[in-house]
Amino acid sequence: MAQQQKKEPDQSQLLKVRREKLAQLQEEGKNPFEIMKYDVSHHSQEIKDQFEELEDKQVSIAGRLMSKRVMGKASFCHVQDLQGTIQSYVARDSLGEEEYKAFKKLDIGDIVGVVGKVFKTKTGETSLHADQVTLLSKSLQILPEKFHGLTNTDLRYRQRYVDLIMNPDVKDTFIKRSKIISTIRRYLDAQGFMEVETPMLVANAGGAAARPFETHFNALDEDLKLRISLELYLKRLIVGGLERVYEIGRVFRNEGLDTRHNPEFTLMELYQAYTDYHGMMDLTENLYRYVAQEVLGTTTIVYQGIEMDLGKPFERITMVDAVKKYAGVDFNAIQTLEEARAAAKEHHVEYEERHKKGDILSLFFEEFAEEHLIQPTFVMDHPIEISPLTKKKPDNSEYTERFEFFMNGWEMANAYSELNDPIDQRERFKAQEELLAQGDEEANSTDEDFMNALEIGMPPTGGIGFGIDRMCMLMTDSAAIRDVLLFPTMKTLGKENQ
Repeated sequence: MAQQQKKEPDQSQLLKVRREKLAQLQEEGKNPFEIMKYDVSHHSQEIKDQFEELEDKQVSIAGRLMSKRVMGKASFCHVQDLQGTIQSYVARDSLGEEEYKAFKKLDIGDIVGVVGKVFKTKTGETSLHADQVTLLSKSLQILPEKFHGLTNTDLRYRQRYVDLIMNPDVKDTFIKRSKIISTIRRYLDAQGFMEVETPMLVANAGGAAARPFETHFNALDEDLKLRISLELYLKRLIVGGLERVYEIGRVFRNEGLDTRHNPEFTLMELYQAYTDYHGMMDLTENLYRYVAQEVLGTTTIVYQGIEMDLGKPFERITMVDAVKKYAGVDFNAIQTLEEARAAAKEHHVEYEERHKKGDILSLFFEEFAEEHLIQPTFVMDHPIEISPLTKKKPDNSEYTERFEFFMNGWEMANAYSELNDPIDQRERFKAQEELLAQGDEEANSTDEDFMNALEIGMPPTGGIGFGIDRMCMLMTDSAAIRDVLLFPTMKTLGKENQ
């Protein structure tokens, strides 16, 4: 007869046992939730890195109990803190009879403090010989099984706190994200830029082509929108004479979810008086190179097996030339809307009736060119139809002094020589209003206060918007935007199948 398999304990029973342990501790006057503080002298990696200095010295650590192996009068356990995990040797003779019994009752997931001397085991593992183990917080839930970890992607995003505990690479990604953002700030601050904050709730959500989220402010009985861009307020500050400003903040776009889009995401925009889009190209190239070197220690990024070199000068190509190169269509030879539509039909590029020649050029670019722009590339001189806030090129009024920065086939940044002619800007807004009336939910509407600011006078200005999340994706080799957002937007539980 086959040996009967050992029955796994019921999950609800295991949870019940944890609560019973807590109740017993509370009855004994040892409620872990009443502990106010714990003095931590070192973290795990510090102890490993400084072993020669710390050997035989007493240190204190605190973190989550991730494993426990009880062997009669002595045990081993691993404690995980911010920097990683470290082993502790816990012996009855060092702790005392009662304290060792208490240690044996600890559960995986409990938060503990350990005081002990630093030593190395026979196998060479840096460890603590525990003199004291203190339960600092009781875990009443059960962590995922150690060897399989937390692999359910949906659950990982919903319970990021568990994901951070079980998957060290995830913690590393978010530590690196923090370093990327602080490095950007450090670079811009050194260049004389001033960090500012502008409103998130706005009456007019302009500065980008996107559908906004709408809400109602009860106190003033007014409809407001969540910002889709940082642009129009930052330009007001340039008008006010601040000359170099930037903001890193959340913007909100009522659009779809995919591997590169989340309805709320982190945008950085900066504006610099007395420069143009060429100045913005130089700044972008220098900034990306600096951040990669500081955070990764190299200017070569490897993303999903694709190598991208930030050390070489970035390629610069016009949108017209990119379409000519990758689609074989020369828009310099296309003079009329009819010719543009004919080219679109011939190349199976879908367009709408409202689209003009410049819109169709942009559609060609998206269809044929974007995917080829793997190495750092500035795509310049966009058509005026898709650039309502940009200066026209002096030698060709059909095109503007705008560029988009591409890596890995993705748009990473968008920059202009900013339009500072209030008469021209009003005409552009008028054209956007017409598109809005035709049902284009992404079109801008006229911002009268911004128009007033332009009439006060804005100097020649270069401006740029960076997608911080995509930058983090590339520099952390993360496959999806949700992997670099601590708490990505998810459908509410219970509504997934509705």
